[in-house]
Parts: sequence; C-alpha cells; structure tokens
Amino acid sequence: METPLRDTERTPDAEPPAPEEQEPRPDPARRKRRGPGPFLLLVLPTLTVVLAGAVFLVATDRLSGLLGGDDGDQAPAPQAVTDRVDPSLLPWLRKAADRCDTLRPSVLAAQIDLRSGWSNDGAALSGPSGLAGFTPAQWREWGEDANGNGTSAPKDPADAIMALGRWDCALAERMTESRTRGTVNGDLLDLTLAAYDQDETAVTKAGRVPPKALPYVRKAKQLSRQYAQFDTVPSPLPGAEGPPRDGYLHRPLRTTTLSSAFGTRRHPLSGVPKLHTGVDFPAPQGTPVTAAGPGTVVFAGLTRAYGNRVVVDHGEADGRRLQTTYSHLSALHTTQGSTVVPGTTLGRVGSTRRSTGPHLHFEVMLDGHYTDPVPWLDGGG
Repeated sequence: METPLRDTERTPDAEPPAPEEQEPRPDPARRKRRGPGPFLLLVLPTLTVVLAGAVFLVATDRLSGLLGGDDGDQAPAPQAVTDRVDPSLLPWLRKAADRCDTLRPSVLAAQIDLRSGWSNDGAALSGPSGLAGFTPAQWREWGEDANGNGTSAPKDPADAIMALGRWDCALAERMTESRTRGTVNGDLLDLTLAAYDQDETAVTKAGRVPPKALPYVRKAKQLSRQYAQFDTVPSPLPGAEGPPRDGYLHRPLRTTTLSSAFGTRRHPLSGVPKLHTGVDFPAPQGTPVTAAGPGTVVFAGLTRAYGNRVVVDHGEADGRRLQTTYSHLSALHTTQGSTVVPGTTLGRVGSTRRSTGPHLHFEVMLDGHYTDPVPWLDGGG
C-alpha cells in the first residue's frame, strides 16, 4: 500500500513558488521611448530663428543701425567734460590757481564740476549759489569783485572761481602749517581737498585725510585728470600782455642773467606744469635787491610759497595799475606803506620757502595780471 505524499514534500521536478511580493521586472530592451517635450518642440525653433536673425544683422552691419539711431548711424560719443566749460573762464581758472603752488586749474575745474556740474543756477536764497556753490556765509568770507564790474556775486563765474581759489589756497596754507608742526601728515593737495569737503578741524583731529573725505578726494583727483589740458595751455587774461614799456623799470639786481624765464614750465619742486609768473635772477645769498621804480610798498612779509616777499605799487602805466614783486628774500629792509625810488634797498637775495637755491623771483603785474617782466626792464627789450 502506497503512502500518500504530504504537502510539505515535493518531487525533484517541482518548481519553487514565486515570492508573493516580487513583481516581474520590465525588459530594458522593450522599454518605450518618450518623444520630444513641449520645450524642445516650441522654444528650440524660436531660439534658432532669433539666433539666425542676429547673425544676419551682424553680417550685414544692420545691428548698429538698430542700436545707434536712424539710418544706421552709431550712437554719438559721450561729451568731454571740458566741453561744458565756457572758454572765457579758462583764464580765471589759471589766475585763481596761481594764488598758490598747491592748486592747478584742473583741480578747481573738478571741484566746480562736482559741486554744480558747471551749472550757474542758484538754489534757495539761503542755500548754495553759483558755479562753486557758495552759501551766503561762505561768500561773505571769501567773495569779492574779481573782474572789477562793480559787483561781488557768487553767480558771477569769475568772482566764484577766484573766491574758490582764495578758499583753497587759505586751506592749503593752514594745512602746510599743520604739516610743518607735525599735527597732520599726507599729500598737501589731498589734505586741502579734505579740509574743503569736511573742514579743517576734521583733518586736524584725524591727523590725515579723514575717512569721510576720502571719496571726495578720490573723485576730485580722478576728475581733475579729465581737465588736465587746462594746466598746460597758456591763456592770459585780456590786457595781461603789453604793450610793453621798454626800459620803463630798472633792474632789481645788476645781473642780466636769467635762470628761468616767464611762461609755462614744469615746477622744479612739484613737477607740475604751471605758469611761471615772473623771471628768476640767480645771485649770491645776501645780494641787495632794489626797487625797480618809484612807488609805495603795499606788502612786505613772509608768505607760504614765496617766502619773504615785497610788493611795490608804481601807480598807473598806460592807464593800467603797475606793480612789481620781489620774492624768496633772505631779509626784508622795508615795511608796508614805505615810499621807494629806483635803487631803494627792499631786501636781500635768499631762498626762503619754496625755492631750490638763492635767487630773486621778480614779477610785473598789470591790473593784477602777470606779464613778462623782461620787456619792461632797462636793457631787456
């Protein structure tokens, strides 16, 4: 009698049951491929058309016409900053900068550009006014009738430029004194611009250019480079040249040798091109310096740039005020208000303040404007 098989027993030929949770794996070879999506169907053809059109426009030089204006004209070049300046103001920039060695016409132009953009429109009655943006209080301190038209106004460009020059040079002189005392350090122009932007006290307190003034100093110096041409092109004010009076004045020294003539030159100390406002007579230290003509001493004292300096007013010559100056003296032998005649000793040759050696810096001014002294001196024509 056969014994029946139990459920747990299987014949060798029996297949193992498939796991209950195992699902059949799809065949990779039979995986269905997807077609292109909406992006490729819609966007790609559009991009292709746009790129093809751009290539065509560039190839046919029509893209510049679309960007530059009508008929394919290119966009105009940006206007140079110097084009905003009325040429009649250039002599005033140079005259204002000649007040001290620290200034240059380009620096004054940059300050005005930053202040007003060369717009002479004023603000409120109590606010800044004119090219240089003077407030009423500032104008009371620095303003004057520079061009002799009978009025002193911050909206008069000549008056404003000269007032800004006076202000800057006063700041430069005080910064020089502070630097000499060792209370501040740094480039003199940087210190001057910082004192203008903030105030002198802020610079003195910081002992250098204060951080708040650094952006203004950098902008002013960067912008001044765009006005650099104003520093090299001589443009004397009307009436500053002749007609010379040959032999009208006597030589302040017996020598006829000149070490530096009148005109634009590179300053021997600063290296900056500037108008040399007079002539230099080399002479030994202590040589007597005498008055070039009859007149009255209107200034005799120590200055920052010229050292010991004497200014003599000779009255009118050909209807214009004639003055002579004598600078870098080692000693003064006259005082303000003294009456002098040709040959009166005014002082002695020296090398005080900004000077490279003993010499006399001699100037002739007509109505306050520098002119070449040589044609005015006896034997100079």
